[in-house]
Amino acid sequence: MTTASVVRALLGGALIGLAATIALLAHGRIAGICGILARALERDGGRSFRVPFLLALTAVGVIAFALTPTAFGTPVRGTPLLAVAGLLVGVGTTLANGCTSGHGVCGLARLSPRSLVAVLVFMSTAAVTVALVGGHS
Repeated sequence: MTTASVVRALLGGALIGLAATIALLAHGRIAGICGILARALERDGGRSFRVPFLLALTAVGVIAFALTPTAFGTPVRGTPLLAVAGLLVGVGTTLANGCTSGHGVCGLARLSPRSLVAVLVFMSTAAVTVALVGGHS
């Protein structure tokens, strides 16, 4: 771990917190990515927030990758395993009514007991998964 990686992580966390705060204060919306994505095309008035939010999220990722591709590293697992992992994450976020951004960033900040339980389950499952499958950096 280098000073630069710590600074990048702190800056990224601060920007995520700022984005979540703006979403809540300016739009009255929780910045839970899976919920935003799942309801992006619904006609409930959220399209004016959800679609631009997702486009901006994607654009920032593309710009960050273009500027610092080495910060992203290379995938440590093959595409089939990543696809299965993505499917399991989708099932988990559906069962938990939210993901790490909705529960971990927004829910914990709002002192939601349900979000606390969800985050404890997410983090415990992640720790067990890394212990069983192994993690690489």
